[in-house]
Amino acid sequence: MTVTSRPRPGHRTARLPESTGPGASKVSVVIATMNRVGQLRRTLSVLERLPERPPVLVVDNGSTDGTAAAVAREHPGVRVISLPENIGCGARNVGVAQADTDYVAFADDDSWWAPGSLARAARLLDEHPRLAVVAARMLVGPHESLDLVSSEMATGPLPAQPDLPGPPVLGFLACGVVVRRAAFLAVGGFDARLMIGGEEELLAIDLVSAGWGLAYVDDVVAHHHPLPRQDGQLAARRRIQARNALWTAWLRRRLPGAVRRTVQLGRGVRRDAAVRAGFLDAVRGVPWVLRRRDPVAPGLEAALRLMESAGSRARADSAG
Repeated sequence: MTVTSRPRPGHRTARLPESTGPGASKVSVVIATMNRVGQLRRTLSVLERLPERPPVLVVDNGSTDGTAAAVAREHPGVRVISLPENIGCGARNVGVAQADTDYVAFADDDSWWAPGSLARAARLLDEHPRLAVVAARMLVGPHESLDLVSSEMATGPLPAQPDLPGPPVLGFLACGVVVRRAAFLAVGGFDARLMIGGEEELLAIDLVSAGWGLAYVDDVVAHHHPLPRQDGQLAARRRIQARNALWTAWLRRRLPGAVRRTVQLGRGVRRDAAVRAGFLDAVRGVPWVLRRRDPVAPGLEAALRLMESAGSRARADSAG
């Protein structure tokens, strides 16, 4: 299947110029954090030992646990950007805007990059001018289990594209990607209104719509060591993810696809109070969605439907 693209309002589709200062590192690492200084300390210690020695920018989403002071004291080589309030995924946009490198890797305060992976991603981005996102193989916890999303990206249904270094994808895990800074900024980055939880889908769609490629690369590796979440935290996450999935569907999907996605998500409403709350949150945002609605081209809509069908089959096989 060929994914056709078209310019989005106000977005450039051509390859954009990149900074190439002499001796500059190709990849910076941007971390958005809030009130998790303990986990952040570990992540920064690991990143500082990487052979690539990447510049690291921590964007603090209004923490009250002394995050900024602790980083400045214990990791003086790390740049800290303190925000007055929590803007969720928008903090990553702030970090990317302040980065001085051609490429930017994201990490969470509980994730980090394997040695050599940032250099590998930079080489791939150098060699593939249409490539905007390198999605890493994500290994979870001390047992290094393969994240389900990584498994799905590795075996996705989209046909190979010769100018990409791995299977093409239409989504990613934010804590395990390296992005082309120019492409990220050209499409506006993450939408801060989505906060944290499924915010990647809208950005992925906008990048592909603007003509960029996203690829999963198995030998680029990131590690994620999340702390166990309480039931209340899990419910809050499901609520945000349901809202964001609905908003994304109605912001970018063509009408039949948006309706189909709504029906699919609605199956969880009866059995999950968090999903019901997410639907109500989404309804409150309808005026904003209608103002921003900009459906994708038919080729991309077809690719999104293909991804949904493959995901539904995979879930059915797992249940069986």
